[in-house]
Amino acid sequence: MESVRELKELQRLMASMLFRPLDAKWRMQRTTAAGARTADAAAGFIKPNDRLTSFERLEIYNRQYWFRVLDCLYDDYPGLRAILGERKFMRLCRAYLVKYPSASFTLRDLGSRLEKFLRDEPDWAAPRAAMALDMARFEWAQIVAFDGPSKPAITMDDVLDTPPEKLRLGVQPCITLLALDHEVDHFLQAVRKRDGDVLRGEASNAIDHAPKSAGKKSRLRPPRIAKVFLAVHRCENELYYKRLDPVAFQLLAGLRDGLTLDTACALALGGNPDPALAGELRSWFSEWSELGWFCKFSKLQSP
Repeated sequence: MESVRELKELQRLMASMLFRPLDAKWRMQRTTAAGARTADAAAGFIKPNDRLTSFERLEIYNRQYWFRVLDCLYDDYPGLRAILGERKFMRLCRAYLVKYPSASFTLRDLGSRLEKFLRDEPDWAAPRAAMALDMARFEWAQIVAFDGPSKPAITMDDVLDTPPEKLRLGVQPCITLLALDHEVDHFLQAVRKRDGDVLRGEASNAIDHAPKSAGKKSRLRPPRIAKVFLAVHRCENELYYKRLDPVAFQLLAGLRDGLTLDTACALALGGNPDPALAGELRSWFSEWSELGWFCKFSKLQSP
């Protein structure tokens, strides 16, 4: 290797070979994306040894890459897998990873573009595309809540002297607010009860096979169609998701988006003078403050 440019070219070549999907038998493809023989391409930068050819040595890395990333998506999206079924889920994951190969140092980010993929190419999840999209958003929100960043919490007592028309409250960046069209929260609870709730580790051990189900599982009814508002959050390093009243959701979303407290309340209430809502507002703010949901507002956090 004589230059940095040559090193980068070798890295790009290696990445293109590793990211190329496996064939139907979970082996490395015999031809490259350009139509050349993979064995010839491998021989150009990998030496054989007394046991393995250049092709076979490269195939080890190609298979390890795909088994590892597929295994991660398999474990991170049990709800989506249950909605689509094992085979359809695996086909979707392969198509997703071809379009969006791993680009982060951490496997935690692997599904970060799955929502976009399902929006752009819903046929991979048809005829349950809308349901699958809701579940993918919900399961990604849990990944964000589990280890996403947080800021120092503030309480309502900290801002008592600020008038409502000037007060902006941030919502913790690890909290995701979701407006969904299916009861995916109840469905995921049923999936985890059936399968057991096992969290994926970040171990780097080798995997020598594609992810697969442990055996036959009882069928679950798909999520019911219903408008559901959720806050996915963590408390004391534990993951939670909480259903919200539609007014509470609109209020939190307004604060998250940078509205003042006065404006957010006015839009959420919609001019409703119901005195019962005043008591609800006090109860909600007390609970959210106790959970540490509020932080100093930052424009960088708003969508």
